[in-house]
Amino acid sequence: MRRTTLDTAALSHELRLSVMRLSRRLRNQRVDTSVTLTQLAALSSLKRHGPMSPGELAAHERVQPPSMTRVVGALESAGLVSRTPHPTDGRQVVLDLTPSAEELLEAEARAREAWLAGRLQELTPEERAVLREAAGIMDALASGG
Repeated sequence: MRRTTLDTAALSHELRLSVMRLSRRLRNQRVDTSVTLTQLAALSSLKRHGPMSPGELAAHERVQPPSMTRVVGALESAGLVSRTPHPTDGRQVVLDLTPSAEELLEAEARAREAWLAGRLQELTPEERAVLREAAGIMDALASGG
């Protein structure tokens, strides 16, 4: 095996573990633990992609429709999603975020960003510059096929 292949495999391993640890730490910076991570993910999809049917939401979240039905039911009971009739299909409904959901998502994002900003402050300016550059590279990696 060539040296570059070994280096790439080692970097892949280290990067995967680091990203997973950072992601876990960020997820732990919760504002409202009564909302599950699965429910937060569904709310985030609605925020990112706009109103959609429960089936579309299930597809975005890569879960089976019956599972999404339970998630949506809990979110609706909590006052975080609203249902309106589908404009072209009378058998369907369209889900959308309520103002309470918008506030919750903003509070969750602020808590995570505050935690991360505090950790970044502990780094040197040079380390922050490296991370700024790495963030762009990681975004490009995530955008690729």
